Amino acid sequence: MRYYVVYERASDGGWGAYPPDLPGVAVVGETRDQARELIRRAIELHLEGLREDQLPIPEPSGEYVDVA
Repeated sequence: MRYYVVYERASDGGWGAYPPDLPGVAVVGETRDQARELIRRAIELHLEGLREDQLPIPEPSGEYVDVA
């Protein structure tokens, strides 16, 4: 699956990241690369937990728009 992730720069220089389609899943990292890796793992763990609990997996609702 492919989820859209929002990255936000913190005032202290760190980075936050969250996927809007998965409420409650969010991470904070010192760098954007670290936040990217942490959010990937957080999404994987969240989806694994939903599967184990036999709960529905949210479908990604956003889309990517290409611009010139």
